[in-house]
Amino acid sequence: VLDSQYGMYVWPCAVVLAQYLWAHRRSLPGKRVLEIGAGVSLPGVVAAKCGAEVILSDCEELPQCLQNCRRSCLMNNLPHVPVMGLTWGQVSPQLLSLAPVDIILGSDVFFDPKDFEDILTTIYFLLEKNPNAQFWTTYQVRSADWSIEALLCKWKLKNTRVPLHSFRADKEHLASSALPGRHTIEMMIISLAQPDGT
Repeated sequence: VLDSQYGMYVWPCAVVLAQYLWAHRRSLPGKRVLEIGAGVSLPGVVAAKCGAEVILSDCEELPQCLQNCRRSCLMNNLPHVPVMGLTWGQVSPQLLSLAPVDIILGSDVFFDPKDFEDILTTIYFLLEKNPNAQFWTTYQVRSADWSIEALLCKWKLKNTRVPLHSFRADKEHLASSALPGRHTIEMMIISLAQPDGT
């Protein structure tokens, strides 16, 4: 989805995550959902439309991203969805005062390897505060060297891969990337590891 008036572009990972939310829409009413790195906020908007209590967040140093979150809410008749600045890796007053969450969403947040640890630090903080919560994330495989496995171990997090065909997101028109070269989109659910590492 491209909105040329505002220069808002929805990346393929967001479409795949939105499809996962739609496939699980009956479980969303009343769930407390936080989308990180939300940008145009398609997954958060879908969650809100399905009855979840949603908070959208993006980097507080990028007011344009926060404005895109607000614009998406207005365009989708969701003027009351809160938007907050949340910078990965920083324990800010906003992060400390965040209400409890059940689901954290992140589409294509694992884009630049220099941000991976900051993202997982923030996710670990949120999961420690909300031990039964899960981080639902989609990402585009950009490099064979791309891996967060060591960081997941370091932060005592576990990941479960979710096959795209299990929620009908393996269709050409849905998950294929229009970017140069064919890219693979993956989905995983990250949660706190048990004390025994499982």
